[in-house]
Amino acid sequence: MTRFFTLFCMFLLLPSIVVADEKDLTEDDYYPLVTFPIEQYGVLEIGALQLLPEGQLALGTRRGDIYIVENPFSENPEEVKLRHFAEGLHEILGFASRDGWLYVTQRCELSRLKDSSGDGKADLFETVNDGWGITGDYHEYAFGSKFDKEGNIWITLCLTGSFSSATPFRGWCVRITPDGKMIPTCGGIRSPGGMGMNLEGDVFYTDNQGPWNGTCSLKWLRPGSFQGHPGGNEWYKLATEEMGKTPREPKDQSRMMVEANLIPELEPPAVYFPYAKMGKSASGIACDITKGKFGPFAGQMFVGDQSDSTVMRCYMEKVEGHYQGACFPFRKGIASGTLPLEFSTDGKLFVGGTNRGWGSVGTAPFSLQRMQWNGEVPFEVLEMKALPDGFRFTFTQPISGDSALLIDQYDVETYTYIYKASYGSPEVDHTKPTIKDVTVSGDNLSIDVKLDEVQRGHVHEFHLKGIRSQAGKALLHDAAYYTLQYIPKK
Repeated sequence: MTRFFTLFCMFLLLPSIVVADEKDLTEDDYYPLVTFPIEQYGVLEIGALQLLPEGQLALGTRRGDIYIVENPFSENPEEVKLRHFAEGLHEILGFASRDGWLYVTQRCELSRLKDSSGDGKADLFETVNDGWGITGDYHEYAFGSKFDKEGNIWITLCLTGSFSSATPFRGWCVRITPDGKMIPTCGGIRSPGGMGMNLEGDVFYTDNQGPWNGTCSLKWLRPGSFQGHPGGNEWYKLATEEMGKTPREPKDQSRMMVEANLIPELEPPAVYFPYAKMGKSASGIACDITKGKFGPFAGQMFVGDQSDSTVMRCYMEKVEGHYQGACFPFRKGIASGTLPLEFSTDGKLFVGGTNRGWGSVGTAPFSLQRMQWNGEVPFEVLEMKALPDGFRFTFTQPISGDSALLIDQYDVETYTYIYKASYGSPEVDHTKPTIKDVTVSGDNLSIDVKLDEVQRGHVHEFHLKGIRSQAGKALLHDAAYYTLQYIPKK
């Protein structure tokens, strides 16, 4: 009898033993990378990507060349071939495609190119708009968006150096209309690294740590807004019809939300990327348009980091009319410094890279890769929403309710950044909130974490180390960073 009872117990335990012995899947398993062998075509420091209606991929380089990637969806990267399409442009950092034209944002202008003869090479080059200035300063990059719902292309223009604007509209965002008119749209920009739109069509850009930017961030280009760096404010005098009066200059050594209370035009960052924890040079932006073919994150924003060779993930919501939200680690291991990102509707994410001039964790001098989902849902924080007294975490899989109630397994702290004219900022004004209560939803897919106090204008950094899925899995990434600029009233 005793022997039978022992064998019976071993049988009951067998499923859990099997689960415990399973190999824990990693980022590489859930989202494997295909690397294309592009070195044979020269030095291709990729600054822009655009999928074309014919199933090809346009690739633009910082050195001014455009290649057409044939068979970019092939399972065998050796079958992928590049065709030289154009040359002689100036640092390509934006593509859009419409009606057979390839629109190209380069340092000096927005152009459009076309192959009218059918020989595979661009033979028509037209200037769409060149209404901004350049001096030749290394820092005067120009990043371009895709078309918005009205057919405009948005362009963010880096300052001259980090601090000043030597020519008109450096440190600005402008829109180029379908008929080629330039509309000044936002002031206060420092050093963009990429642009992208959410599903609603609102336009965002990444700005990088530096003067008046304590850390890298994702910012909403709300038309008429001031984005925080006063170096280009001189050009409000050329944009009074669209922008109105020059906004009040921010106070040095202040805090972002203190100044936002005083400067109506100031649009605070939607998501801060804590420096070194999430990267050091935020770059390209792409919205997951795949409707679930890239995994459970449909509609969320993905953002590159050039220095750390990563792709990050952002969940955003609107509170009091402003975007804010959380960032999460997603995928490390990009071969070079991540720059442009491009989603296909069938669930592929193309990633271009370069490390020239800046260096990167990825050791390749340049790269082109394709990322796709393996079909198995990773156990992750899916969403992080602000509550009046805490946060709601939603997960990709049902959680163990018991694990969620182990409050001593949570780490939470808050901090913000000095809003200042000198370069960057440490984390300041730290607090250590106390978790008062954790409530698990009936479906075990979300928890409400109530804090003794939330801090307006602070990053709320959580590490959910003890959370387990009902299958016993730990979170693939247990870190979450929510930028709480506005506290919801209900």
